[in-house]
Amino acid sequence: MRTITLSVLACLALVLTAQAKPTPLTVKEITLMLRNGYSAAAIQQDLATRHFIEPIDAAAEKSLLQAGGTPAFIGDLKSGRYAVPAEEIAAVQKEIDAKAQRRAAMEEEAKKFNTLYQDQLAKERAAAAQLAPGPAAITAAMKGDLVTSKNGVLSTFNDQGLEKKKLLGLYFSALWCGPCRKFTPQLVEYYNRVVATHPEFEIVFVSNDRSEAAMEKYMRDMQMPWPAVRFTKVAEKELLNRYAGSVIPCLVVVDPQGRVISNSFEGATYRGPEKVLADLDQLFAGGAPTALAQTR
Repeated sequence: MRTITLSVLACLALVLTAQAKPTPLTVKEITLMLRNGYSAAAIQQDLATRHFIEPIDAAAEKSLLQAGGTPAFIGDLKSGRYAVPAEEIAAVQKEIDAKAQRRAAMEEEAKKFNTLYQDQLAKERAAAAQLAPGPAAITAAMKGDLVTSKNGVLSTFNDQGLEKKKLLGLYFSALWCGPCRKFTPQLVEYYNRVVATHPEFEIVFVSNDRSEAAMEKYMRDMQMPWPAVRFTKVAEKELLNRYAGSVIPCLVVVDPQGRVISNSFEGATYRGPEKVLADLDQLFAGGAPTALAQTR
């Protein structure tokens, strides 16, 4: 929807540009040109073809002087040297009015499409909330298919207590991903620091690796203290993969109702897993992350 909106607005802007004829310069435009480094000679060259239509009162003169206009240049503007010819004033004023109407119409279209976009976002959030499975369904989908790395060897994970967890973090990552290898040690440090005081929290690694050997090496090298979905089972875990984003590393935390408490993505925008850790800190401190507040 955002792409459509921007495309429509771009088309409207092109239409406005195509339809508009160069209108006479105003005090405001000349002031901006002076502030942006245009010389008086360059502005006068524009004035020779576009002309000037406004009177120069005390406020306009002060503005031009502050912007760098010389008394001689301002005197030329006052003299009428660049004024719109009398026989063209009516046509020029008509074009100015038409330009203002087109601009107002474009702004109105922008407001309308922005409203449509916000409505679409609200509908998508509502649909996602309805489709989100509860944690019991998630843990049931993992039952018997979790492994853990001990002494560099993968073994079956004892998942009996998993359904009691109140916060479940799904970590989508891979050995081949440079940003993943950079972030994972940070996540390991964070997990080891908080898990003792927050046993209600668990992380499950959902591998995006290209082989079981790569996944095993990744878990061993990073000393991942959490369980992982068995490599041969990842592709069939549709329930888990529903939470995956388009970029890794991606960390998603769900609450007991299966709602997303925090996500590495905000809509289509990637915020990164560090944002999720900040949200968890806020939650552990007794607050409520923004994402959680929005779902209530």
